[in-house]
Amino acid sequence: MKQLHTYLFFISILVSSSFYAQEETKTNSKDTLPPSEKYGFRAGVDLGRLIRTAADDKYSGFEIIGDYRFYKKFYIAAEAGNESLIRDEENINVKGSGSYIRVGIDYNVYDNWYGMQNSIYTGVRYGFSTFDQTLNDYSIFTRTNYFGANKITESIKASDLNASWIELVLGIKVELIKNLYLGANVSLRSLVSEKTSNRFDNLYIPGFGRTNDFSSIGVGYGYSVSYLIPFFKKKE
Repeated sequence: MKQLHTYLFFISILVSSSFYAQEETKTNSKDTLPPSEKYGFRAGVDLGRLIRTAADDKYSGFEIIGDYRFYKKFYIAAEAGNESLIRDEENINVKGSGSYIRVGIDYNVYDNWYGMQNSIYTGVRYGFSTFDQTLNDYSIFTRTNYFGANKITESIKASDLNASWIELVLGIKVELIKNLYLGANVSLRSLVSEKTSNRFDNLYIPGFGRTNDFSSIGVGYGYSVSYLIPFFKKKE
C-alpha cells in the first residue's frame, strides 16, 4: 500500500508539472503554427530499481529501457535487466536471480499542446526470464511444535529455469528539459509458462516478481529517466 501511495504521489507531480508547462506554452503561442513532431530513439534506466538496490540489502537490480516512435502515437518499447532477491519469510528463505527482457508496443492517449511531447500511454508487453533459485533453508510443517521446529538448513539449488508472461502497462512520461524525460508506470502481469524445479516451485521470477499459490497474476511498477535522440522531424 505504501508503494501504491508513493506511485500515485509521483504521478500527480508529473501530471501537474506537465499541465502547468502546457498552459504556459499555450498562452504564449496562440498564433503560431504547430511545430514538427520529433521521431527518434529514447533510452534510459529504471530509477526505482537503483533506489531499491541502495536501500534494501536483500535486493539488487538494474534495468535499461528504450522506445522508438514509429507512427504518430505508436512506440515500439522494450526493457531488459537483471534482478536478485532473497525472499525471507517465516518458514522459508529462498534466493532468485537472473535476467529478463520485455518487448511490446505503447500507445500515447494524450493530446499535447503546442511544442510539448509528453505522453500518457497504455501498452502491452511479452516478457521472458531465465534464472536460478537457491532454497537456503525451510521448515517442515507439523501439527505440533512438541519436538520443536523441524528446520532444514541444507541449501538446494535449481538452475536453468525460465518463465514467460504477458502484461498490460499504464504510464506517463514528461519532458523536463529538452529531450530529457521523467516517467512512471504500473503494470498488471499474468504468467503464460514457467519451468520449475522438481523439488520446489518458483517463488521469485526476475522481471515478473514474487509468485504465490493462489494466482498467476502479478503487479509491477517503475520510475524512469530517459533521453530522446531525435532522428528526424515531420508535421503531424
